Amino acid sequence: MSVPLSLDVSQAHPRLSELTVVDVRTPAEFASGHLPDAVNVPLDRLTRSLPELRSAAEHRPLLVVCASGARSENAAGTLVSRGIPASSLTGGTQAWTAEGHVLHYPDYPDGSRKRAVWAMERQVRFTAGVGVLLGLALGLLLHPALALLSAAIGGGLVFSALTRTCGMAVVLGRLPFNRRGAGRPP
Repeated sequence: MSVPLSLDVSQAHPRLSELTVVDVRTPAEFASGHLPDAVNVPLDRLTRSLPELRSAAEHRPLLVVCASGARSENAAGTLVSRGIPASSLTGGTQAWTAEGHVLHYPDYPDGSRKRAVWAMERQVRFTAGVGVLLGLALGLLLHPALALLSAAIGGGLVFSALTRTCGMAVVLGRLPFNRRGAGRPP
């Protein structure tokens, strides 16, 4: 079965049983709620997981999901360029829940639900904002050259927007609180 490069929630929901759902968020984001029967393959591990994803796609096309659709769009593009049938869920889990569909949570032995982790986009915005404010404060209080930290962060954000990549998200994704709660591999 062929699939388009992107599917919106109204297209994906009725076909969910025909697709293998691959969530490319960090394990902690995945643990804070994911689509039914989704498997977690964080974006930074996507290329290492290509053989398993190719094998999974032989049975059912892949539906790639993240929080907002940006990371899943990049991941689906990578998979398609490698000959693996994949679609991105437009709007991600945010659109999924906005349409009234529920998210599933990992089963923990004590029946609890672990603390939700901020979405990666929110973590990046917070970290960039703190860095800019810190650079401005240091530039005013210690030495004007330290204000260049703010300029460097601004340049990084522009580069991120132009290249549709985010080095800060890669670094934040490696922090311990973003690594807990990984799902099963495909």
